[in-house]
Amino acid sequence: QVQLVESGGGLVQAGGSLRLSCAASGRTFSNYAMGWFRQALGKEREFVAGTGMSGSSTYYADSMKGRFTISRDNAKNTVYLQMNSLKPEDTAVYYCAAHLSAAVVTHWSGYDYWGQGTQVTVSS
Repeated sequence: QVQLVESGGGLVQAGGSLRLSCAASGRTFSNYAMGWFRQALGKEREFVAGTGMSGSSTYYADSMKGRFTISRDNAKNTVYLQMNSLKPEDTAVYYCAAHLSAAVVTHWSGYDYWGQGTQVTVSS
């Protein structure tokens, strides 16, 4: 079992920044690829960003490239999502997820463990 706890969400104006954190406990964190997903009200959960076990490989949804940065600190068992130039359409609940594999997957069904989510609201 892996327990994931997100933090760092909140209310921000358009153009602002937030950094989300996801603290993991349980199994060996460095054995897991990690992903961030988001789900807006009435919409499907969508992939935001992912990183491999070491953090050297990263992947982003097209709409997040250049604005969001995923990183991880295996010594702290934490994965981060730095979000810049936020837009109202980024408003959603953001989830982190863990996948027991070296490979990053971009569909939510490929992940084994999920956090409870943190709300991000971007006002115009």
